[in-house]
Amino acid sequence: MTPLLDIDQLRTFVAIAETGSFTRAAEVVHKTQSAVSMQMKRLEERLGRPIFERDGRASKLTEDGERLLDYARRIVKLNAEALSSVAGAGLTGRVRLGVPDDYAERYLPEIMARFSRSHPEVELTVLCEPTTELVERIDAGDLDLAIVTHVVANRPCEVIRRERLVWVSSNRHATHLEEPLPLALSRPTCPMRRAAIERLQQIGRPHRILYSSGNAGAVSAAVLAGLAVSVVPESGLRPGLRVLGPGDGFAALPAFDIGLLRNRHESSVLADALATHIVQGLDNLAEVDAAE
Repeated sequence: MTPLLDIDQLRTFVAIAETGSFTRAAEVVHKTQSAVSMQMKRLEERLGRPIFERDGRASKLTEDGERLLDYARRIVKLNAEALSSVAGAGLTGRVRLGVPDDYAERYLPEIMARFSRSHPEVELTVLCEPTTELVERIDAGDLDLAIVTHVVANRPCEVIRRERLVWVSSNRHATHLEEPLPLALSRPTCPMRRAAIERLQQIGRPHRILYSSGNAGAVSAAVLAGLAVSVVPESGLRPGLRVLGPGDGFAALPAFDIGLLRNRHESSVLADALATHIVQGLDNLAEVDAAE
């Protein structure tokens, strides 16, 4: 008889692959490190071959582990979708989601539409704040879920999308040619702001911060008015913005991960259902982006 793979073991396996560490994965799946190690030992026994090899302190996948990873992600995702579809029927109550406003315009319509169609009796409360503040609200139990910039969250979380960061200017102005370069950026704690400044320092481009705001709409307004150049995640591009590249004298910026943080103090069927729709919604956006 063909052995069956354990969903919980596969979920832990995916967490290890995404965090690069048994220790960090243990926090993601809410298990002890010894329990995680035991799960992986049993998974390797079931498969009959090793799926990890040591690479310093990191846990690197073997060739068989890499092959398993894609299947594991799909199996875990389908399992979540099935549970959400069956158990979520007739759900009522309220679920609280936090999202930075520079992601909200791109992500929320798809997520809210899917969730509302599946759970019409559930009240969805959305709070738009920077990642650092969303993390604090998650810790305080004020939110059930938060979409965050992974590097700012500074803790293990489920990576749900990888974004390019791009330079932008108004397509009606030549602001990017000014010296020193005027910038409109988010708050000093924002990793996108730090990435922009570090790149300009690396190429020796004189610059000055002309506008600073934690509100993505205010930053975009300064750019669209031809007052400054900024950086935005690829999903934050909007009409009227021009992407600047090496041909314009702007070095490529690093990509970064977007993660999903859950309330550790209180889990709920509603939060699990919303998390499933968030992942599905972003998968759909990724497919649209690839087609375009």
